[in-house]
Amino acid sequence: MKIVGYELFPVAPRWLFLRLDTDEGVSGWGEPIVEGRAATTARAVEESMDYLVGRDATRIEDHWQVLSKGGFYRGGPVINSAVSGIDQALWDIAGRALGVPVHQLLGGAVRDRARVYGWVHGSEPAELADAARAQVEKGLTAVKMTPSELLAPLDTPAAMQHVIDRVTAVRDAVGPHVDVAIDCHGRFSTAMSRRLLPLLEPLQPLFVEEPVLPEHTRDLGAVAAATTIPVAPGNASTPGGTSARRSRRASPSPSPT
Repeated sequence: MKIVGYELFPVAPRWLFLRLDTDEGVSGWGEPIVEGRAATTARAVEESMDYLVGRDATRIEDHWQVLSKGGFYRGGPVINSAVSGIDQALWDIAGRALGVPVHQLLGGAVRDRARVYGWVHGSEPAELADAARAQVEKGLTAVKMTPSELLAPLDTPAAMQHVIDRVTAVRDAVGPHVDVAIDCHGRFSTAMSRRLLPLLEPLQPLFVEEPVLPEHTRDLGAVAAATTIPVAPGNASTPGGTSARRSRRASPSPSPT
């Protein structure tokens, strides 16, 4: 079964999907995307297709090794995301060709259900509180929020209080039986994370995600040592991001969300 073609589908506002086609009429789908860099990632996929088209679609591991390690320059979010989307599509082809769910090919199901959270949008505390209540009314038991815009490397007490007020509003809105997760999106410096996170501990966040910039992952240990809140590195902060199956091997524990 050989790969004979592909098509990329950019989806507004910032997503990208890939369809790989084979000579046996089986197609597979993947998502090769660096958020906000869809066109750049698409070009990396196109360059990879110079190698992939015409080759055996079932040699998934072989193709992954060549695409990720076969060049002089390796890694980085764009190349890794392009290869990840291709890898997903190849596994999708394998599952469809064999008539089984892909999870069976990767070792079988691990759980029968997964907990999910709802995203809370808004800028002011009252707006965030209303959005959080709406998510709980849908039946969700966890919500996730961004607590601030970009902070200065050493911001003012007023700026810190605004972060606390936002998270407090959401906690008060959902009550003690619903979890509140915080996603900083790298908007805190290491110093600000170490100052702010201990102040948020009384609100009992489920976790705080990406509390430092991606290039400052070396500081994650210092941030984690400064707080009792569980720290998640986030997609952008994970060094050498790869396909889902390889990340799963490296981190077998289920996500808290």
